[in-house]
Amino acid sequence: MGAWDASSFGNDTANDWAYDLKECDDLSHIQSTLQHVVDAGDDYLDADLASEAIAAAEVLAWLNGKPSPVDAYTEKIATWVAAHPIQPPAELIQRAVAVLDRIEGEESELWELWEGDPDWTNAIADLRNRLSA
Repeated sequence: MGAWDASSFGNDTANDWAYDLKECDDLSHIQSTLQHVVDAGDDYLDADLASEAIAAAEVLAWLNGKPSPVDAYTEKIATWVAAHPIQPPAELIQRAVAVLDRIEGEESELWELWEGDPDWTNAIADLRNRLSA
C-alpha cells in the first residue's frame, strides 16, 4: 500500500477510488464500496478494500457538511460534493460507521498495518465523529 499519511486520502488506493467517484452522479459507488466490506463478513479484510471504504465514508461526512480539511488530495472530493449536493440516507451513514468498526477489528489488514499508530487511530476516530455528528 502506498501510504504517506494516516488521513482518509493519504494513500494511493483511496485516491484511485476518488478518481472513479468522478464518473458517478449518485451514491452508488459509495454504497457498493461499503457493501464490499460488509460482504467480507468475518473473513480477513484486505487493506485496499478497507482504504476504499474509508474514502467512501469520508465522502459521506463531506456530504453531511462535516468535511476534513481541503488539500491537494481532497480537492477532487470538494469538487464532487459541490456538484452533487446529495443528502445521504441515515442508514448509509450507519453502515459507514459499522464499516469503520469492522476495519478497526483484528481481522483487518489495514488495522494490522497501522496498529498502535496514534495518527491513524485519531484519523479514524475523527471520521467516525464527523459521520455521527
